[in-house]
Amino acid sequence: MRIDLNSDLGESFGRWELGDDKALLSIVTSANVACGFHAGDPSVLRRTTLDAAAGGVAVGAHVGYRDLAGFGRRFLDVPPAELTDEVVYQMGALSAFTRLAGDRIRYVKPHGALYNTIVHHEKQAAAVVAAVREFDPAMPVLGLPGSQFLRLAEEAGLPTHREAFADRAYTPEGTLVSRREPGAVLHDPAAIAERCLRIAHGEPVEAVDGTRIVIEADSLCVHGDSPGAVDIARAVADRLRAEGVTLAPFTGEAA
Repeated sequence: MRIDLNSDLGESFGRWELGDDKALLSIVTSANVACGFHAGDPSVLRRTTLDAAAGGVAVGAHVGYRDLAGFGRRFLDVPPAELTDEVVYQMGALSAFTRLAGDRIRYVKPHGALYNTIVHHEKQAAAVVAAVREFDPAMPVLGLPGSQFLRLAEEAGLPTHREAFADRAYTPEGTLVSRREPGAVLHDPAAIAERCLRIAHGEPVEAVDGTRIVIEADSLCVHGDSPGAVDIARAVADRLRAEGVTLAPFTGEAA
């Protein structure tokens, strides 16, 4: 049995530092690297891609709304054609830095409000799919199981992969509980590691209302900006390996 462990990285900006990227890069197998729209500046992107390549961590483009002030966690009613261009722009920026690091973008994962919006918003989902396909028709994408995004990506011939969130609560429908709601973010490393083990084995986990749901996943995400992210990622990795689960990039290749 194998599963990927990913984290959102490269989210510092100028003098504003967020997360411990170096520590997380020593634990995770894939890095969703910010592309400058919701977070990250050119120097941060360059440093993060260099460190990821040196550590054999697969780099994904973490594309989002153009919303630095809101950290990409606010819905923006972007016209589809404009959204397509903005996603291509972000992928292009990160691709330049991965090339300088002797690597390339391995996959695309939308960020924050864009990620949640394209679970149901078909026009924006189609816009993101169009951008990825135009950039590279063989580029894998990572998203929420059952989302419009993954459905449309699969129809467009893109390799699709399903993601579960280690440190986020789920609704009974299998979507993420809004960060505005109490209990949306989980903090106990041991409890999170146990839940991740159950997900890796295809076993049910508790939704926020206590119902049990099965979350199919090729990759587990630990948010790099969560308090205690390093401890959580390490607890998850250690628990999975102790139970015989291999951690490896979901794209099937090391960086």
